[in-house]
Amino acid sequence: MSSPPPVRPIPAVLALVARGEEMLLVRRANPPDQGLWGFPGGRIEPGETYLDAALRELHEETGIAADAPRLLTVLDFIEHDGSGALAHHFAMIVVLCRWRSGEAVAADDALEARWFDRSAVADLGSRASLKVTYLADLALALPGEAS
Repeated sequence: MSSPPPVRPIPAVLALVARGEEMLLVRRANPPDQGLWGFPGGRIEPGETYLDAALRELHEETGIAADAPRLLTVLDFIEHDGSGALAHHFAMIVVLCRWRSGEAVAADDALEARWFDRSAVADLGSRASLKVTYLADLALALPGEAS
């Protein structure tokens, strides 16, 4: 009997787009975080840079075109199963993007896509993925990001 392969970290991106004082969020259709609001994103494809992956995932999930992607931060999302064994490990690379064009339309694996102001993000509470409020605050605190 062979043991299951070890769980390895999966590199993925989140595309954080601010338009004025609003942030673009999607409600996820699939696990992880199914049904929760969060930033568009997903796995990095082989041979794809993390910046290109963020712009691609953003467009696939929302139809929004963005540019000027840049690294905001990196977060680890690590989950264990009931026995304490490692179940998932995502290294989420958060990319700040500048909105260029388009209106939020849910596509790909998003159930909904909408713009939220800071107070509406905070009001989501447990209906939002972990760190959504933290990331919104981080982006809005940068000079020149909210216009």
